[in-house]
Amino acid sequence: MDLIRAFTEHPASVGETYTQHLVRAVCFGTRMVLAGLACLVHGILPFLFVRTGSRAIAELNERMIADRRPPLPPIALAAVRITRQFQADRHTVKWPKSASAANATSSCS
Repeated sequence: MDLIRAFTEHPASVGETYTQHLVRAVCFGTRMVLAGLACLVHGILPFLFVRTGSRAIAELNERMIADRRPPLPPIALAAVRITRQFQADRHTVKWPKSASAANATSSCS
């Protein structure tokens, strides 16, 4: 196997240069080691670092998955924006109380 190819084939397969892949892998590895140490301490002292390990795993997974997702087409982005706006509006709208709910509240006062 060609020596240059040995260092560039995998990074290229995930859309990165060798240097980008090196920096990213070192950052991920450091975060994993620190989270692992926190888990070891948590095993001995369960009241410390209660969510550190699981949070680190979730964040690293999200970063890895998010960076590998292909960008959404414009129509999908618009659908996501509309859905989020609808969900936000649904939680902020003051719905009128029904007559039976109004009577139930007034009798409890």
